[in-house]
Amino acid sequence: MRVLDLFHTLKPSTYVERIPNAMTHDFILNRHYARRLPSISYAFGLFYDGVLEGICTFGTPSSAPLRTGICGKEYSHLVIELNRLFLLNNKRNDASRLIGASMRMLPKPRIIVSFADMAHGHTGGVYRASNFIYCGLSAKRTDWKVRGLEHLHGQTIADEFRGVPNRSAAMREKYGDDFYLEPRSRKHRYLYFIGSRKEVRGFRQALTWPVTSTQAEAA
Repeated sequence: MRVLDLFHTLKPSTYVERIPNAMTHDFILNRHYARRLPSISYAFGLFYDGVLEGICTFGTPSSAPLRTGICGKEYSHLVIELNRLFLLNNKRNDASRLIGASMRMLPKPRIIVSFADMAHGHTGGVYRASNFIYCGLSAKRTDWKVRGLEHLHGQTIADEFRGVPNRSAAMREKYGDDFYLEPRSRKHRYLYFIGSRKEVRGFRQALTWPVTSTQAEAA
């Protein structure tokens, strides 16, 4: 038996491995509710008998205040967001298996942040099952919107004038009264620390977000 054949014979029927970013695009653009590609630094796939059944991606958050606001500037370069998770069939324990295996393959140390969008009925049960730290709700914010283009993410709208000194004024000049602000739905915030015991202890001591035991307390 050839070595390659032996490898495929011994490989488990269900496994998680790192995948090229491009392999996630169909899941993210055509299946995930956001329909928008985030920044992807690491992508992982859940396979059943060699067939890709789900994806989990991580990337550096674009918001500098978010990166520095979790554990301070000292650790801001270690913050990475679990920004997309999608499973075709979502079988029992698939999500926690994919998340857990993916995080074990990330470079260490890292501060992992993820959000559960209340507007889409998400509460973050999979993160609680994966032993993430619950840190209450995100701050109240507004999103940029254009009438007729409501299907676009607020960040996509804002990106149209990226680099322009006064983007809001530029948007109003182009779209007039069709440009408006809409309250953004708040999201449940979750954190997970990976690293040595000393590193994780340092993250916990530097954490500025409040740790909340229940979502009812955060509301």
